[in-house]
Amino acid sequence: MAITFDPAKCTRTLAERGLDFADADFGLRWCHRGSSRHSKRLREERIICSGLLERRMVVLGYTPRGADHHIFSMRKANEREQARIAPLLEI
Repeated sequence: MAITFDPAKCTRTLAERGLDFADADFGLRWCHRGSSRHSKRLREERIICSGLLERRMVVLGYTPRGADHHIFSMRKANEREQARIAPLLEI
């Protein structure tokens, strides 16, 4: 499984939020209990999940594309999300 993303969006997220899509490792402590919906406009499933990235909880959005995961969003989790997700990640 490869991680793919739009390089321009990755650069913007890194500059604005200090998060690099390339750092997302789907083999490490991701809680896929987030939401999933099918985008009619884009005709693809979009999955929102939470996980730990360098000891910081983040919320990540991706869509499966074949065997790959295409990241479209990544941000730091807010306090409410951290309180709700932390038990699921056993932290």
